[in-house]
Amino acid sequence: MPMFKRIVCLAISRKTGGLCVAGKELINGQPAGWIRPISDRKDEEVSIEECRYENGEHPELLDIIDVPLIEPRHKNPQRENWLLDPNFHWKKEGSVSPCGLKTFIDPVNRLWPNGSSTVNGLNDRILGPTCSGLNSSLCFIKVNKLSISVFQPGQDYGNYKRRVQGKFHYCSIEYRFWITDPEYERTYLAKPDGIYEIEKQYLTVSLAEYDDGYCYKLIAAVIPCGEPSKT
Repeated sequence: MPMFKRIVCLAISRKTGGLCVAGKELINGQPAGWIRPISDRKDEEVSIEECRYENGEHPELLDIIDVPLIEPRHKNPQRENWLLDPNFHWKKEGSVSPCGLKTFIDPVNRLWPNGSSTVNGLNDRILGPTCSGLNSSLCFIKVNKLSISVFQPGQDYGNYKRRVQGKFHYCSIEYRFWITDPEYERTYLAKPDGIYEIEKQYLTVSLAEYDDGYCYKLIAAVIPCGEPSKT
């Protein structure tokens, strides 16, 4: 039998072949450490079927979920990974309001080591050897403004696929990460190319696994704060 751990879902992110789901464990009703359920497949993605509730619905951001897990699968830099048991349904036990998310914010002043950037990003990657010394790959923060850019980053090289990127400042440092939140991707890919400004958002940022010698920083979820707009 698996062990069921209760989490608040703070990320449902696109991943090759499926999804990457993550949340903070609830212990006695209080947020604790991160948990990222993974499969036993090569890319560790969670399939749509594996995260289905018994009534056929699928998890949404801010759901409170009892997740069937077998054992920890911690690795560098993703020390939050737990192997899921695909033979049991996930169980929804409620949800939380965006207004109650302040206690989930991680007390950090930077998003892992900075200083390395891709062509289109800013402070959006870390050299592999540096990643091995980190103790987390997920972080929940609040930003006052998020600039969402929709454009074709590879058009100079014959790749005309459009992508969605988020720019924000956190503790006076500027970041530009690709957004892998599928809802926000769909919403903004339906718009013309351009820059769109939105205010007061919670972000779940994540470190992906090693790729070409780097770990890449991503925006895995965008959650409106639920605060009233200024008049």
